Amino acid sequence: MEMTQSLKQELDRFYSDYDFQGRVLHDPIELPHQYARPEDIEVSGFIASCFAYGKVTLFKPVIKSLLSRMGQSPCDFLLHFNVRRQRDLFTGLHYRFNRNEDVIGLLYVLSRVIRKFGSLEAAFKRHYRKGDSSVEAGLAGIIDIFLGMDAAAVYGDELKRDGLLQFFPSPSRGSACKRMNIFLRWMIRDRDIDFGIWTGIPKNKLVIPLDVHIARISRCLGFTRRSTQDWKTAVEITESLKTMDPEDPLKYDFALCHQGISGVCSTMHCDECALFGKADT
Repeated sequence: MEMTQSLKQELDRFYSDYDFQGRVLHDPIELPHQYARPEDIEVSGFIASCFAYGKVTLFKPVIKSLLSRMGQSPCDFLLHFNVRRQRDLFTGLHYRFNRNEDVIGLLYVLSRVIRKFGSLEAAFKRHYRKGDSSVEAGLAGIIDIFLGMDAAAVYGDELKRDGLLQFFPSPSRGSACKRMNIFLRWMIRDRDIDFGIWTGIPKNKLVIPLDVHIARISRCLGFTRRSTQDWKTAVEITESLKTMDPEDPLKYDFALCHQGISGVCSTMHCDECALFGKADT
């Protein structure tokens, strides 16, 4: 108990002193912040989170280019998206596992979901229930909705290509769903740099966006002993963070993750830990 309280004090200090606005420029959340309308924030946030893997310096230019081609309102663009007339707008746009046709496929299925449900929030809430312990059911449900959309207009047949499937991991298949949990944090949390434009979902239902940085720090701090980066590990880390803040456990996520992204936290720099000045290893 004493160790938990000490760790909470250090985490709270780290959180309160963290330069959130300064680090926004090094994070994909910078891009949806350029929009004012909630529907544009939601759509641009989803697109940004889909590409948020690998190095920030590599995927942010792709997201920026994609959004710029969609005009001033990405939501309006998708509501009127015609894949045959407008696919040439995105010629040459691709990123790692996602070929050009996969990028177009993402926009196409996203446009179909927006038209059918009105918003991603509405689609998510078709499966999320207030009594749920986390966002797991809602996330698995909205992913099933996306994967149920026919993308033959893009690919020429009904087969789902690997590059399109890569955008839609699901907790039902054990994935940690890092990018989708980033998106949900942006939409649901209403503090710091997050938008909080989705209503009726408590912040403590969120699950931490688990990546290599969070996994390393969490093992160092004793939040998990698991070595696999999967959904169970993400939930275990989140439950540990709830002992620090039961109502808003993900308030620590952005600052801790950027300890790794910035290069401060690595297996070579444990003696420079910003939390304790040193770390037990």
